[in-house]
Amino acid sequence: METESMDCESSTRSISNDNGTYHFSSTKNHAAAAVVANIVGPTTTAAATSVYELLECPVCTFSMYPPIHQCHNGHTLCSTCKVRVHNRCPTCRQELGDIRCLALEKVAESLELPCKYYNLGCPEIFPYYSKLKHESLCNFRPYSCPYAGSECGVVGDIPFLVSHLRDDHKVDMHAGSTFNHRYVKSNPREVENATWMLTVFQCFGQYFCLHFEAFQLGMGPVYMAFLRFMGDEEEARSYSYSLEVGGSGRKLTWEGAPRSIRDSHRKVRDSNDGLIIQRNMALFFSGGDRKELKLRVTGKIWKEQHSPDSGLCIPDLSS
Repeated sequence: METESMDCESSTRSISNDNGTYHFSSTKNHAAAAVVANIVGPTTTAAATSVYELLECPVCTFSMYPPIHQCHNGHTLCSTCKVRVHNRCPTCRQELGDIRCLALEKVAESLELPCKYYNLGCPEIFPYYSKLKHESLCNFRPYSCPYAGSECGVVGDIPFLVSHLRDDHKVDMHAGSTFNHRYVKSNPREVENATWMLTVFQCFGQYFCLHFEAFQLGMGPVYMAFLRFMGDEEEARSYSYSLEVGGSGRKLTWEGAPRSIRDSHRKVRDSNDGLIIQRNMALFFSGGDRKELKLRVTGKIWKEQHSPDSGLCIPDLSS
């Protein structure tokens, strides 16, 4: 199957925050940032930023949440770092004791701040103590690289990650909603906990990651294929896919909804959410002397269309 390269031209920028650096490609994020700035206002933003700096732990530099501790000289730090510094103030080296900075905790209660992902498009503003929970689930938070062959720490938006997969991980890119792949392994008894193949498909204006790999499950090795959607969980449920593998007049099929790349590769794999082939069955499908693994995996992706009249889901197979 020939690989069709897809050029993704975009203007990539980087943003650094207390969680590291992430990348985005869309100019609409700058517009959203401007909207947030106008809503909050320059004076309010400056005041909030000043208080926010007071709420920054001097040890870990993360935002402090109750209980906020202070020493006898008034220096503050978070409860996690209080244990790390062995109950000694990192600023003046005095013993910390068990003094709470109730005044700062009260100030934090009255503070409202924009989501830290406002540069990526989130327009929301939250009370200080609600902000952390929102940010852990924010739909605008950056995605982690879906490549499973190494511990890649790159994060960014979808256009950036597509370019990253193509240029840095040399992942095969294909256009279309159907696939037909052949996997060959000379010694099927050697099973490594590593991804054999990752292929990215573009269809319906979206990107999907097809994983195929071998790993140990219980006492024996298995082979597994599954699909992940490059987007959020809710949108992933709008799509379905099927996988089929067979040989010698037999076949196995799998049908389901792709998982979002918000779920890690390991989480999807360990939940067995995909087409799983036991080694003996895989060798049977391979035919021949059963000394070489030869599997052909076919499949398709479609978008579920809801009929307004009947309420039924009608598959849309056009890409």
